[in-house]
Amino acid sequence: MTWLQVRRQTLRTVLYLVLLAQSVVVLFPILLMLVSSVKASRLIFKNPFAFPKPLFLDNYARLFIQQSYERYFFNSVLVSFLAILFAIMATSIASYAIAKYRFRGNQTVFLYFLIGLMLPIRLGTINIMQIFITINLFNSLISLIIIYTAMGIPAGILIFTGFIREIPDELSDAARIDGYGETRIFTSVIVPLLSPAIVVVAVYNLVPVWNDFWFPLILINKDSLMTIPLATARLFGKHETDYGLLFAILSAAAVPPIILFVALSRYFIKGLTAGAIKG
Repeated sequence: MTWLQVRRQTLRTVLYLVLLAQSVVVLFPILLMLVSSVKASRLIFKNPFAFPKPLFLDNYARLFIQQSYERYFFNSVLVSFLAILFAIMATSIASYAIAKYRFRGNQTVFLYFLIGLMLPIRLGTINIMQIFITINLFNSLISLIIIYTAMGIPAGILIFTGFIREIPDELSDAARIDGYGETRIFTSVIVPLLSPAIVVVAVYNLVPVWNDFWFPLILINKDSLMTIPLATARLFGKHETDYGLLFAILSAAAVPPIILFVALSRYFIKGLTAGAIKG
């Protein structure tokens, strides 16, 4: 084995060790959360790292039977799905125009959208709340869908524009020769090629939308309209907190994003490596 081969093998071994250590750091809290969710609250503090025998499933029974948390899951799923869907639709169309049409102010429009990545939307909380009160959308899931759609637009524009710029213009030109209009070119030629970018945008926007606590706290007062983060906050009592139930809802809330990411991870990585985040 040559010196160069030894060096490569050493670097590879070090890389694997670093990745293994990072995996342990990331997965250990998740495992601890799952184990704690099937324990009684007193056992969580008495022996936090021990695996319970038998499993204490009363936390999940109380979560979905007594507390009726399934409605909060439905609210979060509905809001997240519609917000991401609308963000993908809006940003893909806008990105197509920015990437494939040369007009005066093209780059200015692109940079205008990117400013949204630098300015937190929470800075406009008071004005946003006043607007929704004026148009009678305060205390409505529609207000959350609008907010989260707007939150996803800057990143969507960045990802889709970079990806669409990588698509050869010859495909669109060939479609025009065949008599396709611009709308049909977008829907029949461009959109089928955007599946990796769509996955990137969806996964990228899911986590902040799913975990957001701020806007449900500001815009939602009705118990039946609460999302998971807002409903979870109610478990923190002034004098006592049921940590077993708390870990149960945190574990259940982590399942949808994990399932989505695992199911779409191949497309997510493909989208990242195929130019989806190139400017």
